[in-house]
Amino acid sequence: MKLRVWWIPQVPGKQFFVPVQGFVQAKLILAALAHYDLFQFENRIKPDYCNAGGLEVWNENSSDDNGNPVGVGGWEEWDDYSQTDPCATYGNIDDIDNERAQELDRREGIINKVIEEL
Repeated sequence: MKLRVWWIPQVPGKQFFVPVQGFVQAKLILAALAHYDLFQFENRIKPDYCNAGGLEVWNENSSDDNGNPVGVGGWEEWDDYSQTDPCATYGNIDDIDNERAQELDRREGIINKVIEEL
C-alpha cells in the first residue's frame, strides 16, 4: 500500500507531499507539521495561518468525481469508514488513535517491513 501525507501550510497555497510507510508514521508527521505551524504562530513568525493536511492512498482503480473509472491509478484521500465495522466512527487519519493506526499497519504488514529496514 502506497501512502503519502499532504500538507498546505497556508491556505490558499500550494500543497506538498511526504511519502510515509504507514499509518503511525502518517499520524506522527501530521502532528509534527501542525505543531510546527502553531509554534510559528505563537512565536510571531507567522502573523496568522490556516493550514490543512491529510493522508492519501494510491488506488490502482481510481475513478472521477462521478464514480466513473478513469482506467489509471491515482491518489485518493484515505478514510477508514467501514474498513472493519460499518458502524465505526473512524473517518480520516485525525479520527483514529495510535492503537488503531498500529492495527492498520499490522494488517498491511507495514510494521514488520519497517522493522526489517532498521
